[in-house]
Amino acid sequence: MNTRFFYNNIYLLFVLIFGAILTFGACSSKTDRSSQSVSPEVRIMKVCFNQELQVMDGFGASDAWRCQMVGKYWPEEKKEEIADMLFSQEFDEKGNPKGIGLSIWRFYIGAGSLEQGAGSDISDEWRRAECFQLPDRTYDWQKQEGQRWFLQAARARGVDKYLAFTISPPVHMTLNGKAFSSQKQKMNIKEGMMPDYADFLVDCVENLQKNEGISFDYLSPVNEPQWDWLAGNNGKASQEGTPAVNEELYQLTRLISERLQKRGLSTKIALGEAASINYLYEIVDDDSRDNQIDVFWDRGSSLCVAPLQNMEHVITGHSYFSVWPVAGQVEHRQKLNTKVKQYPGLKYWQTEYCILENPGEDEIPGGAGGQRDLGIKTALFVARIIHNDIVLSDASSWQWWTALTRADYKDGLIYLDDGSNNGSMDPDYCKKDGYVRSSKLMWAFGNYSFFVRPGMKRIHVEDQDPLVASTDVMISAYKDPDSGKLVIVAVNTSNKEYIYKLNIDEQVKGGKLIPYVTSDQYNLEKGVAMKTDSIIIFPQSVVTLTGEVRK
Repeated sequence: MNTRFFYNNIYLLFVLIFGAILTFGACSSKTDRSSQSVSPEVRIMKVCFNQELQVMDGFGASDAWRCQMVGKYWPEEKKEEIADMLFSQEFDEKGNPKGIGLSIWRFYIGAGSLEQGAGSDISDEWRRAECFQLPDRTYDWQKQEGQRWFLQAARARGVDKYLAFTISPPVHMTLNGKAFSSQKQKMNIKEGMMPDYADFLVDCVENLQKNEGISFDYLSPVNEPQWDWLAGNNGKASQEGTPAVNEELYQLTRLISERLQKRGLSTKIALGEAASINYLYEIVDDDSRDNQIDVFWDRGSSLCVAPLQNMEHVITGHSYFSVWPVAGQVEHRQKLNTKVKQYPGLKYWQTEYCILENPGEDEIPGGAGGQRDLGIKTALFVARIIHNDIVLSDASSWQWWTALTRADYKDGLIYLDDGSNNGSMDPDYCKKDGYVRSSKLMWAFGNYSFFVRPGMKRIHVEDQDPLVASTDVMISAYKDPDSGKLVIVAVNTSNKEYIYKLNIDEQVKGGKLIPYVTSDQYNLEKGVAMKTDSIIIFPQSVVTLTGEVRK
């Protein structure tokens, strides 16, 4: 590595502070340092190793829609490359992570719109899905071939946990015979078919376990019930989906719980997937689809799920439409955390996000979700959300929407294209082959997902004003209680470089931490060990610091 870059920067910094030169090694970079701003102050990073917060459950992404095509049709070598980027927990010969080591993989149980073809009235073939159950109620477990390929690829690379989720009942169970809704509020399911839907979901979990050798830790039975999921004026829908009122969520959850218990399955139900987090903690539209924490977890509620078997004590939500402006992002998460804390033992997971907001060109290229961006600006925009969800909402899991995308949109970790443009919605575009592009967003996500493993505990970092930190440097810290491993993740959205001195209530072995940097130049790249009194947090970067505490 070219360590001269960081050597020169430390030289400049310590000349400014002390009027002397201190030789110091760190990560390398190819950026022209003369254009960067260096802070003359040395900040204190106060980490309370023995002040434990939430236990982390993991980081994940979904296979929804795109993996069915790639897993079924693409060349094996490229599929393996993609799987390594998503799931690998190994290091290369230089000590850099080979991938981002996702610990949770979300498997979509399809509704059967793909078999309907154009008759599905879902415009984009890549947003339709097969269904394991046939209209005569028999099963074909060879369906969803591409998704099952990625399921096995995740298993081979040691993914820790698996979550099955659904967006719509099978089309032969719906009111309109479609995988999108014909009514604005209630679930798109025929009268009396709720038990059949519960049977279907549990059948899928049980048989995937038998056939694929993978036990699903969680089942999420309803997705974004607050949206209408209606067709447009042209009679076409953009994707599958169904609304549902809280009572329907409860009914379906109770039926699934009974069936899981009866069959002796260990799968836990993870309820929520609220379309935006305020639906969890307050009354939004007063249409029986909001205030879900109180509705589902208050023992006095007629819809309380707490007594049911096979329930994960978690409420899940999506960070959409709650991240901009930054002051609103902070406020939403503080309110959510206040509500969750009213129910001891209840956890919160952020289970889906991609960029749908319009924060403007100063924040992300294109100013909104449209127009893909493989660069650092979008990565930092999302890293801020990850940090605030974990630190302000106490989220114990954070999950991105979709692992792959071929669209010219900010909705993927890995991007697929034909080499001549940035994406297309044409049905045959990259269906059977194409170019694979990693994104800075993926690698920045890896600053968390690769190092913060399930079972680790978040520990307190003092003296962080959440609003100030959100446009400066945001720091979170984690420990492995068994090994004493220490992980610190710093997100620097500013254009300044900062030096920190670590103040921790335990002794770090060797007095050094190893940095892994995602920036405009680097993708989760390992740097030279930094002394704990001279930690560099680079401009416009996400830096993970790893070490071990002497016990």
